[in-house]
Amino acid sequence: MTGRHTRVGEEIKREVSMIIAQEVKDPRLGMLSITDVEVSRDLSFAKIYFSVLGDEKERELTLAGLNRATGFIRSELAKRIRVRHTPEISFHYDPSLVQGARINALLKDLNPSKEEGGEES
Repeated sequence: MTGRHTRVGEEIKREVSMIIAQEVKDPRLGMLSITDVEVSRDLSFAKIYFSVLGDEKERELTLAGLNRATGFIRSELAKRIRVRHTPEISFHYDPSLVQGARINALLKDLNPSKEEGGEES
């Protein structure tokens, strides 16, 4: 991405996070983090990636809440960022935080504390 794409993506990420936290009144949007934004070359589309604590049902409820609020979020975004045309936005689940936690748990299991003594394999 060029410098402009990066700047626009970061600005969208910051503003969407604030809009969701402060203005969207949907109980389905609980512990939600906007993790990344990918903007198309012509700035007409933005994929917004989110992460949420919970199981698959929680993810589905959060995605449903985000999809329901997409029009409101986009109209608020249009008021806050300075681009000629506000990009169409779509929300996508980002599994990287869950995968990172799983990897950390596996690494802890592989490296037991030194107090237990090492097992010979």
